[in-house]
Amino acid sequence: MSKKIILITGASSGFGALTARALADAGHIVYAGIRATTTRNTAAVKEAEDYAKAHKVALRTVELDVSSQDSVDQAVAELIASHGQIDVLVQNAGHMVTGPSEAFTPEQMADIYDTNVLGAQRLNRAALPHLRQRGSGLVVWVSSSSVKGGTPPYLGPYFAAKAAMDSLAVTYAAELARFGIETSIVVPGSYTHGTNHFAHSGSPADSAVVADYDQKYPGLLEEVAKKLAALSPPDADVGEVAREIARIVDLPHGTRPYRVVIDPADDGSACVSVVADHIRKEFLSRVGLDDLLKPATNASGSAA
Repeated sequence: MSKKIILITGASSGFGALTARALADAGHIVYAGIRATTTRNTAAVKEAEDYAKAHKVALRTVELDVSSQDSVDQAVAELIASHGQIDVLVQNAGHMVTGPSEAFTPEQMADIYDTNVLGAQRLNRAALPHLRQRGSGLVVWVSSSSVKGGTPPYLGPYFAAKAAMDSLAVTYAAELARFGIETSIVVPGSYTHGTNHFAHSGSPADSAVVADYDQKYPGLLEEVAKKLAALSPPDADVGEVAREIARIVDLPHGTRPYRVVIDPADDGSACVSVVADHIRKEFLSRVGLDDLLKPATNASGSAA
């Protein structure tokens, strides 16, 4: 296994923090992208520093706010200045919201989209020129089983943003292949324990509309949360998502899976993904673009 320089977005907690630790444990140099590192997320920075010291691993933090192109550009420049390269991007940053879709203002919807989709685009625009010039690299996208699986109500804006992010990942996979850049889409299910997605989820701004919905759907959000928790096996371990990402990173170039679903609740995403990804493969082959299904190897034969 070659040691890689890895940048992860949204790594203050949840999948991001767990993945940063798993990749550092695997021997890589990992930068956990965290926003507000000197203010409200100082505790997350200290936790990462303490973990690195205790486990003697190369886990570091970098100020990275995916809602700011300047912040993203600076983080990418810092890594390249320190190491001369970036090998792996983990597009993990995201924010969950819960409540009736109608009660979210357009401005709120735009903010959700900004974090979950445009944030990924900002990082790609900052880092991909470097990866394309090198002719190698890996982009891991942390998607959601909601994109192709069961979609309970009161999570609509979040689901829509994750679907947009997943669709972007699919297109990028083909557009980056000839540059030797590989894509893996990791699809976690609805883990209700081990992350703070539900606890820290945003709420709609229009309380009057929420009240109207409460008349017909009283206690629906709590009911959905309980049902989702009941679907997951008691031993469901959110850490398996991080371990799977670490496994993918360590695979040889050209052998990494295009999509992996990790869903203890089995909401149907894996089944639909098989069909959707088969259609993608078949269509690209039919139009003579089957070379886009695998990343090219650069002239020197090296790749991330």
